[in-house]
Amino acid sequence: IFFFSAGSPYQPVIETLGSYPQKKFYNVSKLGGAKYVLLCSTLDTLPYSIRVLFESSVRNCDGFLVKETDAMNILDWKTKQNNVEVPFCPARVVLQDFTGIPAMVDFAAMREAVRNAGGDPMRVNPACPTDLTVDHSLQIDYIKCAIQNAPNPGGGDSQKPMAKLSPLRAQPRKLPCRGQTGCKGPCGTGDVGRGTGQFPAQIENTPILCPFHLQPLPEPETVLKNQEMEFGRNRERLQFFKWSSKVFKNISIIPPETGMAHQVNLEYLSRVVFEVKDFLYPDSVVGTDSHTTMVNGLGILGWGVGGIETEAVMLGMPVTLALPEVVGCELTGTASSLATAIDVVLSITKQLRQADVAGKFVEFFGSGVSQLSIADRTTIANMCPEYGAILSFFPVDNVTLKHLKHTGFDKAKLEVMEAYLKAVKLFRNYESSSREPEYSQVIQINLSSIIPYVSGPKRSQDRVAVTNMKSDFQACLNEKFGVKGFQIAAEKQNDIIPVHYEGNEYKLSHGSVVIAAVISCTNNCNPSVMLAAGLLAKKAVEAGLVVKPYIRTSLSPGSGMVTHYLSSSGVLPYLSKLGFEVVGYGCSTCVGNTAPLPEAIRNAIKQGDIIACGVLSGTKNFEGRVCDCVRANYLASPPLVVAYAIAGTVRIDFETEPLGTGFNGKSIYLRDIWPTRSELHGVEEECVISSMFKELKEKMEKGNKRWNLLEAPESTLFPWDLKSTYIRCPSFFDKLAKEAVSPQPIQNAHVLLYLGDSVTTDHISPAGSIARSSAAAKYLTSKGLTPREFNSYGARRGNDAVMTRGTFANIKLLNKFVGKPAPKTIHFPSGQTLDVFEAAELYQKEGIPVIILAGKKYGLGGSRDWTAKGPYLLGVKAVLAESYEKVHKSQLVGIGIAPLQFLPGENPSTLGLTGREQFSILFPPDLSPGMTLDIKTSTGKAFSVIALFENDVEITLYKYGGSLNFVARRFL
Repeated sequence: IFFFSAGSPYQPVIETLGSYPQKKFYNVSKLGGAKYVLLCSTLDTLPYSIRVLFESSVRNCDGFLVKETDAMNILDWKTKQNNVEVPFCPARVVLQDFTGIPAMVDFAAMREAVRNAGGDPMRVNPACPTDLTVDHSLQIDYIKCAIQNAPNPGGGDSQKPMAKLSPLRAQPRKLPCRGQTGCKGPCGTGDVGRGTGQFPAQIENTPILCPFHLQPLPEPETVLKNQEMEFGRNRERLQFFKWSSKVFKNISIIPPETGMAHQVNLEYLSRVVFEVKDFLYPDSVVGTDSHTTMVNGLGILGWGVGGIETEAVMLGMPVTLALPEVVGCELTGTASSLATAIDVVLSITKQLRQADVAGKFVEFFGSGVSQLSIADRTTIANMCPEYGAILSFFPVDNVTLKHLKHTGFDKAKLEVMEAYLKAVKLFRNYESSSREPEYSQVIQINLSSIIPYVSGPKRSQDRVAVTNMKSDFQACLNEKFGVKGFQIAAEKQNDIIPVHYEGNEYKLSHGSVVIAAVISCTNNCNPSVMLAAGLLAKKAVEAGLVVKPYIRTSLSPGSGMVTHYLSSSGVLPYLSKLGFEVVGYGCSTCVGNTAPLPEAIRNAIKQGDIIACGVLSGTKNFEGRVCDCVRANYLASPPLVVAYAIAGTVRIDFETEPLGTGFNGKSIYLRDIWPTRSELHGVEEECVISSMFKELKEKMEKGNKRWNLLEAPESTLFPWDLKSTYIRCPSFFDKLAKEAVSPQPIQNAHVLLYLGDSVTTDHISPAGSIARSSAAAKYLTSKGLTPREFNSYGARRGNDAVMTRGTFANIKLLNKFVGKPAPKTIHFPSGQTLDVFEAAELYQKEGIPVIILAGKKYGLGGSRDWTAKGPYLLGVKAVLAESYEKVHKSQLVGIGIAPLQFLPGENPSTLGLTGREQFSILFPPDLSPGMTLDIKTSTGKAFSVIALFENDVEITLYKYGGSLNFVARRFL
C-alpha cells in the first residue's frame, strides 16, 4: 500500500528501463498469457487518462483492495465504462489547511491509540506521500487600496479601510533614482502625488518594484500586519502543523506565506513521473480543493475529493469511481493571429460547457494542442468546475518537457521521464502516425473559428468581432440613441475637428481614441496577454510607429510581479516609449480614475459633438464611467489596446488599413507587428516561468522567519493541551481492539432525526460562522471565550467537541419531529425539545443507540469529512433512507455507520412509521454486500431493508469500525 503491492500477481512484468538498468517499472504492455493476448492493441486504443488508471491498478493489485478483475475491467474500458466501479490508488495527496488539520489530528490520535493498545506509535505515518499547504485560506484584517497615479487626478481617498486601518505608516528606505526618462516622482517614501505610497501586497521574497524606477521596495505594512494577525490567530494550528512536519514520515508541510494549494501543487509539488527507490510510476493526485484539476495540464491525472476520501488515501486505501466516459476534444486549425490566450481558453471552456461533459473525463488531442502553452492548458484544466467535467487531461508531450526544463527539472531527470513515459505509452507525439485512442464521443473545436472580440461601446456584454469593429462603430453612429446607438446625423458622421496640442495640429473625428489603458486586472492575469502587449510595443517602436501625445495612455499592472516579468523580458521600455508607463497598482481607468483629458482635446470633443473613444483592458465600460466626455468605451485585450492607441481610432479595418507610417514612409499593418504564439511562448518560458519557479523554489527551501522561529514539540506523541479550543484528541479510537468483531446488533435505538428528501451536506456538516445561540457557542463560552473569539467552524476543524456540536446545527434543517426549520430534535425518554447535540449527548449517557430516518437523496452536495464524522460522534449507528448520494454513502461506511435503504416502493409513510418507535436491527455474522436485513420496532412492526455495502472491502471496513480503525489495527 505504499507505492506498489508486494503481492501483486503482475510482478513478472516488472522490467528495467532501457538505457537505465537501475530504474524499474511495470511494463503493462508486456503482460503474458492467453487472457492478455489482445492487451497491446487494446492498450493503444485506451485514452491516455484511462491508461494511468490501468497502470495504477496493475501496480497496486493485492487481491483485496485492488483485484485482478478491477485491472481487467479498466482494460475493457470501451464496454465497461459507466457500468462498473474501479479502485484508484493515486501517487500522492494534496491537502489545504482547513481539510489538513482534521486529517493530521486523526493521525496524531491514531498514534496515541496504537500506543495505548500496546503497539509502536512510530509506525503510524501516512501510507501515501502527502503535501499539506498551510496558508491556502487567508483572512483579511487590514487592507489599503491605493491608486498610484502621478499625480492622481482622479482624486478621492485612496485608503479604504475594510476591517481595521493600521495606525502605523511604513517607512521605506530611500532609493536613488535611475534617472529614467519620464520619471513621474521620487522613490523616497513612495509618496506619489496624492497616493499613500503603499504598494501592492506581495509574498515574502518577491521584490516589490517602484513603478517609476523598477527598484525594489520594502514589503508593505498591509502584508506584514495581515501575516502577524494570521500567526497570532492560528498559532496553535501552526504549532501542530510544525510538530506534524517533524514527527511524521511521508508528509511535507508547505509553510505559510508560500501560496495556495493548487498553485503550489502546480508550480512545485508536481513530479510528472514518481521515482521511489529507483521504481518509476506516473504521478497522480487527489486533493481537497476543487482546483486540484489544474495539474492535468501537465499530464498528471488528478481531481478534487472530500476529506474522508483523502484521508482514506493517506491511510493506504484507494478511491473508488465509476469507470468514466472519456470525451475526446479534438483541437484543429490555427487560432487567428489576433486571438490571445484568453480568447482561446474562454472559447474552449464555453464549448465544453455546451457539450455536456458533466461527470466525465475530457482528454485533448489533435494538431491544435501543440499551440497551447502549459499556462493555457492548466487554465483550461483548472476551469473543470465551470463545465462540470471530473478532469481535463493533456497527455505529456514535447511542450510539457520544454516547460519542465524551464521550471528547474534537470536534464538527466527529463531524459528518464521521457524514456519511461514512452515505454508505458503515456507520451503523446503529435508528429507520429500512430492511431488516436478511441473515445466515448469526440468534440471538435476548430481553433480557426476562435476570433478576437472587443466589448462595447456602452456595455461589457455587447461583443464585437475585431474584424467587424469599423462597420459596427458606423452602425452605432446610425442607430437611435440607446444601448449601442449614438444617433449622429449622416451629414455629421465624417466631421473632422482640428485641434492644436503641444505645438502641433491634430484632427479628431468620430471614433478617435483619446484614452488607452492597459490594466492587468481579473480578466487579464495570464502572463501571455501582458507580454503580447509588450512585444507588440517593441515591434511598433522598432518599426517607427508612435502614439499621438494627446491620448491618455497608462499601464496599471495588477501586481509588482507583472512589472517584474515585463521588465525581465525587456519590453517595459518600449511600452514606456509609446506612453504606456506604469502608473501604479490598483483599480484605475475602469473605475473613472483616469487623468483629465487635455483642455484642448475636451473643447474639440464638445465643439464637434465627437463620439470619442476609450479602449481599456479592464472589466467596466459603462457610458461616461471612464471619462464624462468619452461616450464610447471598448474593453479589449492588452495588445489590442496598444494597437488602437497607435491607430488613433477604432474606425479601422486591421486587415486592409495600416496602423500608421513607419521609418522611410513605409505603411505598417497590425499583422507586421503582432507577436506570434511561438514568440510569446518562448519569452514566457525563458523570461517569466523560469524566474518565477526559481523564486518559488528558493522560498520553499528558505521558509520564512515566523515559521522558522515557531517552536513546536518533537515528541513521538502530540502533547494535547486540555485547555485548547482548536486542537483536541478525537474519540474515534476509544474502542480500538486488535481483532475485528462481528457486526453487533443495534437494539432499541431511538430516532435522533426524522428528515425528508434531499438533505444536503450543508444541512449535516458544520460550516461557516458559529451562531451565538448554538451548542458550539455554549461550549466555547464555557471555555472562557467571547463571541469575538469564536472564529469559524472551518478554523476549529481540529476540535471534535466543536465540530460534533456543529453537526446538524444548520438553521435550515427541517426535522419532522419539530415541524419547522431549526437545529432541534426531541429527546423521547424525557420529551424535551433540545439542540441536536444535547439530545444525542443524553442518549449516549443513557446508553441508548440512535439512528436517522431520511427520504430520497440523503447526503446531496459537496463531499465533507464531518458529514460522516459528526454523526458518528453523535452516536449514530445507522442511517435508514430511501436513497443516498453515492459519495456520502461511502463516507458513512468509511466511518463505521451502516447505510440502510428501504425496499423499493417503501418509506416510513407506507410502513406506518412515526419515528417515535424504537428500532432493533440484527446483523448476521456472514454479512454480505446487498444483503436484506430485518428490522423490528417497539410497536410490533417488522420490515426489511437493504444493507448498502457494495463489496467485501466495505464489509470489512464496517466490521472493523471504519477505515480509521481498520488501518490502526494494521499498525498493531
